[in-house]
Amino acid sequence: MAAISDRPPAADAPLAGNLPRGPNAQAAPAGSPPSPSAPARRATGSAPASVGPVHPGWLRVTHWLNALAVVIMVASGWRIYNASPLFDFTFPNGATLGGWLGGALQWHFAGMWLLLVNGLLYLGLNLTTGRLARKFFPVGPRGVLADLGAALRGKLSHADPRHYNQVQRLAYLFVIADITVLVLSGLVLWKSVQFDLLRTLLGGYEFARRIHFFAMALLVAFVAVHLAMVALVPRSLIAMIRGK
Repeated sequence: MAAISDRPPAADAPLAGNLPRGPNAQAAPAGSPPSPSAPARRATGSAPASVGPVHPGWLRVTHWLNALAVVIMVASGWRIYNASPLFDFTFPNGATLGGWLGGALQWHFAGMWLLLVNGLLYLGLNLTTGRLARKFFPVGPRGVLADLGAALRGKLSHADPRHYNQVQRLAYLFVIADITVLVLSGLVLWKSVQFDLLRTLLGGYEFARRIHFFAMALLVAFVAVHLAMVALVPRSLIAMIRGK
């Protein structure tokens, strides 16, 4: 009988599963799937396991309040525009809010305060939580063009709703800047005498009206594209309602 050694195995002894196979080593049963290595698992492109909500609660609340404020301000703003058109067209009364100039102004001011307060809360929370830097940067021309090309070819992945591609990042940064221009030009139209320096910087009252109009048009265009993208990826709407 062989002597039994009471010495522990060497620390660098290979585990049984890692022993090199000899020529007579038994092969794995046919049909049994091999254990994938780490690089192979990464190559599958499967989305990582989700942890927590796609969008936090504060983001979902401020998003829908911002959406409500934009609808109020655009619809009432069209009614205000109809009272003194800048161009040779007016908006259909059925698409406006307020019924008449005085009512439209009241709705517009209500929407303005909602957008201002809620927009500052949204921006402040994005900054203090670090979400603005994580979600919207980096962004650059090369990345935007690459993602735009992939989107036009139908090859832009939407596997992870937590990740914004660079086209999305640019669009969201643009709409933040556009709403800022809307607020500043709106202040000139509301209190032109009190904001005389801002009026001068915007080229005067009449030019501020045009800036306000075109900023509104760009915002409406963003909303139209945004809704089209939601229609193409419906789970993004579910995530903004339920958080997951």
